[in-house]
Amino acid sequence: MKETTLTGKTPDIAEENIKKLMTMFPEVVTEGKVDFEKLKQLLGEYVDDSNERYNFTWNGKGRALRLSQTPSLGTLRPCKEESKDWDSTQNLYIEGDNLEVLKLLQKSYYGKVKMIYIDPPYNTGNDFVYKDDFHDSLENYKRITGQVDSNGNAISTNTETSGRYHTDWLNMMYPRLRLARNLLTEDGVIFISINDKEIANLKKICAEVFGQTNEVATLIWDKNHSAQAGIYKVYHEYVLVYCKNIDCISHPKSLNNDLFEAGAMKKISGRHPATRFTFPAGTRFEAPDGTELIGEYGGAEKVRIIKGRMIAKDRKLLEDVTLEAGFTQVNQMQEYFYGDRSTLVDSQGQKIVEFYFSSTGKIKVIKERGVETPPTICKFGTQAAASNELAALFELDENPFSSPKPLNMLIDFIQRFTSNGDIILDFFSGSATTAHAVMEVNANCEEKNRKFILVQLPENLDESLKKAQKDAVRTLQVAIEYLDKNNLPHTASEIGKERIRRAGKKIKEEYKDKENIENLDVGFKVFKLDTSNIRKWQPDYDNLEQSLLDYIDNFVEGRTEFDVVYEIMLKYGLDLTYPVDEFTIEQKKVYSIGFGMLMICLDNEITTEVASGILAKVKELSPESSRVVFKDNGFKSDSNKTNIKEILKSGGIEEFITI
Repeated sequence: MKETTLTGKTPDIAEENIKKLMTMFPEVVTEGKVDFEKLKQLLGEYVDDSNERYNFTWNGKGRALRLSQTPSLGTLRPCKEESKDWDSTQNLYIEGDNLEVLKLLQKSYYGKVKMIYIDPPYNTGNDFVYKDDFHDSLENYKRITGQVDSNGNAISTNTETSGRYHTDWLNMMYPRLRLARNLLTEDGVIFISINDKEIANLKKICAEVFGQTNEVATLIWDKNHSAQAGIYKVYHEYVLVYCKNIDCISHPKSLNNDLFEAGAMKKISGRHPATRFTFPAGTRFEAPDGTELIGEYGGAEKVRIIKGRMIAKDRKLLEDVTLEAGFTQVNQMQEYFYGDRSTLVDSQGQKIVEFYFSSTGKIKVIKERGVETPPTICKFGTQAAASNELAALFELDENPFSSPKPLNMLIDFIQRFTSNGDIILDFFSGSATTAHAVMEVNANCEEKNRKFILVQLPENLDESLKKAQKDAVRTLQVAIEYLDKNNLPHTASEIGKERIRRAGKKIKEEYKDKENIENLDVGFKVFKLDTSNIRKWQPDYDNLEQSLLDYIDNFVEGRTEFDVVYEIMLKYGLDLTYPVDEFTIEQKKVYSIGFGMLMICLDNEITTEVASGILAKVKELSPESSRVVFKDNGFKSDSNKTNIKEILKSGGIEEFITI
């Protein structure tokens, strides 16, 4: 509990403002001082890179910052045919450059993600994907994935001799972490796997993005194995842990929920003043029959008998007794002995099982461990074991994905820091260990509704194989052979999706005897990053008449109404897992999102009868508020458009939108 002391001094307004700035923009405050040039950048004002004064900087940092603030021109297109349980699942699998995807998720998932785990590409001095184009990163994404053939080079070079060994990596990570922070809840936590090459720089940019006070821990994963030769064998990797707001973070949940015993009294002091409490007859008293304590007892933790006798019989208190001592849990004792003990918990949410007296007359409490302080040296299993488990899941002799993280690592993080209904995000999802872990945790506990969002670049494995280092060649070959056998495209994301399918099936089989296991969500909706579905006005002035004819259709050729519906959902900040229902009103197709929160009609020749039908459907569904969207050129006439707007307005529709 936070204590505040009132003084005769008026508040230090400057100090209060700095505290507010630290909460909103932790990266602009260093040692209690505000970097106003950095604040200007965050507020969208251009600042020349040469004037950057923050002590941790690199070439391109200003451009990377601006890149994180540049709106995305893309969208996410639904792909039902590659999804599993589309109509019921609450999970998302998104294919695309994660920088663009993180931008697109800002409105729908701002402040809603409880936990993020990422295993970004380690800076090994080899080539890596994600060379961001500061002008058009969506087109760059297409080049990387082979959708657009530009110069035939989809991979950036990042050798130590290039002079940009750390710079390229930092420019890749910095904007992504900034966008990721926005998505975290106030009590949200991010875990980042990393090795020795970039841990120092990663800690610096995390301190800037999340605020140095929001560092939770540096975990050391003891892999218990190293194939490296050198002066020392490296048996470890790291996981950096940061949070959105350290004041909102409590102790991690316990994984065992075992019972433990603690004292419920201290030496009488200002913090633990002398308090009187009456314990009823029948309270457990672990002393031999006939034992009686008289007057004062207890040594430093002094107890004084005020009323009644402290006598043991049949290991119980024979009669009511009032004691005075430095009790630490008076409120909980009151509830336990004289209230409803069935729901009794301590200040950390741990269930209180019993209060009793020890043989020496000291009051003790038994609790079910709900939280704990885990060690920073972690044994999640070896890298080899994780690879073997993945190979077994795919029914292969060899692992089809490079360096998958141990399933137990993600299970540990998810169990300790998330609860029912929480969203877990992984935007370097790789082999989809995070999704596997979410489903495993949901199956193995009472809280079964955690949800995952995975983002993975559909990296072309054939292109990667051409440039792969020796130790990665066989893994890529195994993946390609597997994809060929199953007639799947040669992309990394296909391995991830297949793992989720296989893991979900395996989990349901393993837990088939558990109650309601058939309702476990093991599905996922697939979305793919692409350019906007809504046509931009790009006239050909040499053939203006044809340009006008082409623009009669608002949407890009080849796109469906379903594509447009989800783009509108993104633009209005709706969860992509909200139900989308279809109705026919006056022979026009109408989409209802979130039970009437958003109504969309993209047909032509819209009349007032259609508007009246939509209004009736909204009243039937009874959402708290509703918006209605039409095509701008979809109305039968301009007068129809005006009348429709008035009909909807009179019916209480919050917003009338045309696209």
